[in-house]
Amino acid sequence: MAASALLLPIATFFFFLNLPISLDAAGFRVDLIHRDSPKSPFYNPSESLFDRMSRAIRRSNSRINYIVSSTSGATLTDVSSTVLPDSGSYLMTISLGTPPVKILAIADTGSDLIWTQCSPCESCYKQDVPLFDPSKSSTYRDLSCSSDPCSELPESSCARNNSCSYSYSYGDQSYTSGVLAAETVTMTSSGSRSVKLPKIAFGCGHNNGGTFSSHGAGLVGLGGGPLSLVSQLSPSIDKKFAYCLVPYGQNDSSHLYFGDSAVVSGKGTVSTPLITKSGSETFFFLALEKISVGETSISLSNSEEGNIIIDSGTTLTYLPTEAYRSLLSALNSAIDLPQARDPSNTLELCYEAGKNVKVPNLTLVFDGAAVVLGSLNTFIQVAENVVCAAFLGSDSLAIFGNVAQQNFKIGYDLINKKVAFQKTVCANQ
Repeated sequence: MAASALLLPIATFFFFLNLPISLDAAGFRVDLIHRDSPKSPFYNPSESLFDRMSRAIRRSNSRINYIVSSTSGATLTDVSSTVLPDSGSYLMTISLGTPPVKILAIADTGSDLIWTQCSPCESCYKQDVPLFDPSKSSTYRDLSCSSDPCSELPESSCARNNSCSYSYSYGDQSYTSGVLAAETVTMTSSGSRSVKLPKIAFGCGHNNGGTFSSHGAGLVGLGGGPLSLVSQLSPSIDKKFAYCLVPYGQNDSSHLYFGDSAVVSGKGTVSTPLITKSGSETFFFLALEKISVGETSISLSNSEEGNIIIDSGTTLTYLPTEAYRSLLSALNSAIDLPQARDPSNTLELCYEAGKNVKVPNLTLVFDGAAVVLGSLNTFIQVAENVVCAAFLGSDSLAIFGNVAQQNFKIGYDLINKKVAFQKTVCANQ
């Protein structure tokens, strides 16, 4: 994100809801839709699976630039791509207001603010569905300049009526600005049960533009910062959430869990400390100590400080260049297949093989947790009979991406500051 308003995605915890929201003991679960799924409005049936994967890789490079620009102390040095504000991989449906109005938005673990386009609109990008009209909702309220949520914004000002005005800008000159407000958010849980969440702070954008797609109506921030949906719900969900991402190309929905349903436990569960950093509270850092491929072990530095971000919106996994080179060498030594070329010339280690290529297990050894990745998590199919390792090198920032997270239920316990992993079949969860 750019200079005028540094957007600090996910931060710490709850401050706004005066009373806990009444949720049942089991918590609740909502669907996440991959933007390249047939269920998504972004889906183009004329494209091949390989076209979609190529675009996902480009979004991934944009995504790391977005995260670098939003992370305190990080400097972009090696990944060249435009910073896009809607580079996240997953969508979720929420409803705003009373009566509820459905909105399909990017679900973003790399940002905090929930926002949508609102009418009347001074200047808005084209949107496929009608804009949210706050005048038609009985539960809409502007928030004042003296409210706690207003004080949490990276940039705000006070309008003549004492309402809180927000402004966010992104590195590609995209922007959103408007009024910070409180509204009832409704989400549809398992079994079509509606869960109403009152007094959620969100940005009602009256001036928005740039590279946003007409298919989406805003963003739902799921980061660690105080304005994210997760943080605002924290007292009612015991500060626990989780997700389970189905493999790329499957038609099943992924899932996002809150409260008791987000607890990850049982056979095969491993957990590692969750590390937050001052100035980068939006992001969740982990301590990656080493990577193992067979008998080969690759050590990483500065693990005790939190040296890798776990992010559901980034497709690829990015590693420090030296570790990345060592990993490619170890994989290449362990795989006896003819090498091939990535048609996009982005990924370096590719082979002639079908989708179900047999490769050695790759283990990410975090502090206290060994997460074993199979071929589904380490290689992606980029062309007919061509698969490539889903990793790139970056000395700006390391990111544990969503291909590597497929078919794991990953739970975040923000009270005990732990992230838990359990291998599963997410389509069955």
